Amino acid sequence: MIAIGGENLIDFVNSSAQGGLPAYTAYPGGSPYNVAMAAALQGAATAYLTPISTDRLGDLLAGRLEECGVHLTGGRSDKPTSLAVVSLQDGIPSYGFYRNDTAERQVSARFLEAVMPKDAILFHVGSLGLIEGGDAAAWEDKFVAWHRSGRLTSLDPNVRPSLISDADGYRRRIRSMMGSADILKLSDEDLLWLYPEHDFEAACLTCFADSKAALTVITKGADGVVAKSGAQTISLPAFPTGKFVDTVGAGDTFMASLLVWMLEQGVTHRKDIDNLTQNQLENALKRAAIAAALNCEKQGCQPPGARDIDRLIA
Repeated sequence: MIAIGGENLIDFVNSSAQGGLPAYTAYPGGSPYNVAMAAALQGAATAYLTPISTDRLGDLLAGRLEECGVHLTGGRSDKPTSLAVVSLQDGIPSYGFYRNDTAERQVSARFLEAVMPKDAILFHVGSLGLIEGGDAAAWEDKFVAWHRSGRLTSLDPNVRPSLISDADGYRRRIRSMMGSADILKLSDEDLLWLYPEHDFEAACLTCFADSKAALTVITKGADGVVAKSGAQTISLPAFPTGKFVDTVGAGDTFMASLLVWMLEQGVTHRKDIDNLTQNQLENALKRAAIAAALNCEKQGCQPPGARDIDRLIA
C-alpha cells in the first residue's frame, strides 16, 4: 500500500468569462490529494492520511477519492476546507491559497501514528503541508522516522513561493528531507527556487550532489525529464499530447505513476531501486510521462487509468 500525506483543497479554476467577469469551476485538488487519486486510478492500494473537512466542499473531496478507491484513513474534521484560486495563462496555472486553521492542517505526531496503515510499504509526502506550522513539523518527523525504519519514502516539494514567508527556513527543511528520501521528484521550477544562485544545469548538479535519494527525478514540462540513480543519468523527451488543455495536476500524475510502477515491479526497499537497470528506469519514466501527457489533455487534474496509459506504451 502507498500511504500519502499532505494538503487537500478545492481549486477554483478560471474556466471562462461571463459578462466580462471571470467564471470559476470547482475541482478537488492539492498535490498529495492528486497523487492519491492518480495512484488509485491505476490500481494501487492507496491510503490518504490527511483529514478532510465535513463541510460540503469536504464531501466533494472525500467523495472523489472514495470513487477512485482511496482509503481515507485520515478521516474527517469539522474545520473548513482549504481553498485555492487558480488562474490560467496559456494553460499554465498560477495560484492563490487560503488555508489557515483548515481541516487539512489538523495533523500532529499522535494523529499520524494513529492513521498510518500497518501494511503501508511506501510513504509519500509533499507540497503545502511542509511549509510551516506544527503540521509541517509532524509530517517531516514522520517522514524521517519512516526512512530510518528502512521503509520506502517519496518526496515531492511542489514549491508554492507565494505561500512561503520564511524562504530560507523552508529551503532548509526540504534539503534536510532530501537526506531521508528514497525517491525525490522536483519540477524545474522547484529546482530553481530551491537553488536560486544557480542556472538550471548547475542547479541539477548541485541537487544531485545534495540528494541522498536512490532516484532523483527533475521534470522539465515540455522539455522532458532528467533523472539520476547511482551512476546512471537518464534524459527522456516529454510524451506528446493529443490536444493540450492545461498542466494542472500533470506533475502529480507523473509522481503517482512512478510510485505505482515501483510497487508493480516489486520495489519495496531502497536496495530494490539501486538494483534497477537503466532500461527499467527509462520504462518507469516513460510510463509516468505518458500519464502526465494524458492528464494535460483535460481541464484540471483528471488522471488516466492504467488501461489508458498502457495502450500508448509501445
